[in-house]
Amino acid sequence: MNMIFTRFANQVAHAAGKPLTFVLCCAAIVAWGISGPFFGFSDTWQLVINTGTTIVTFLMVFLIQNTQNRDGAAIQAKLDELIRAMDSARNEFIGLEHLTEEEVEEVRRQCEEDAGEAGRGAGPFKLPEAVTRSFDRLRNTSRLR
Repeated sequence: MNMIFTRFANQVAHAAGKPLTFVLCCAAIVAWGISGPFFGFSDTWQLVINTGTTIVTFLMVFLIQNTQNRDGAAIQAKLDELIRAMDSARNEFIGLEHLTEEEVEEVRRQCEEDAGEAGRGAGPFKLPEAVTRSFDRLRNTSRLR
């Protein structure tokens, strides 16, 4: 079931991003608008487009979110592998995506400071103490391996 949904979500997300899909959707809206006089611009005529677009939008949110979640996880796994494989990379960055937005911002600020100090012979990168505590907490709750 999971694999079927994954394949379906990938195909729908891929098709939704094509220019032809956009053109077809625009053509459907134009056809709906042109058909207005034939249906007397009735409430039912308006309900057709409102209901159709609402249903499509509602379902697309979940399909696209599923695709983005998988893509994000795959990219993160690849980046983690690159960090592990490179001797000069800092392993402290593995699992950074599990931190809060504020903690990630603190790490980013620290990286900027380190980059500015690099020319002045600064020492190696150290994660801020609050971020280190968060990593420890995440490891203890098994959200982070």
